[in-house]
Amino acid sequence: MKFKLANQPLSVFSYASLTDIVLLLTIFFLLTSQFVMQTGVKVKLPGSETNDQADPTKLIVTITSAGVIYSGADETNLQLLPAKLTELKSAGDENSLVIRADKTVQLDLVIKVIDAAKSVGIGRFTIETEKENP
Repeated sequence: MKFKLANQPLSVFSYASLTDIVLLLTIFFLLTSQFVMQTGVKVKLPGSETNDQADPTKLIVTITSAGVIYSGADETNLQLLPAKLTELKSAGDENSLVIRADKTVQLDLVIKVIDAAKSVGIGRFTIETEKENP
């Protein structure tokens, strides 16, 4: 029985190991990325020296400098806000609201958003801020 010795280079390249590496890198980057939901509304948040990371939540209300209110990514107003918050609250069992208000927004509007949230049974509120550079 004679064995054939092949000293020639492979004519076909196997992509299996390359595919495994790409898949593992994709999983690594997905697991290490932040899973905090950010709405697409741009606001200038007020600064704070002791900025803590907010808990990830789906209950986010954004108030722009023009006074426009967004519940998640949907534009709404103060009259429709309780219904939107009830809808978001029933989708996930969360009881914490994150308020992303522009730093030029009147405090009165923020208080009205908090009152609307309290009317649907939301008991915890966080006002999102940015970390100030010393």
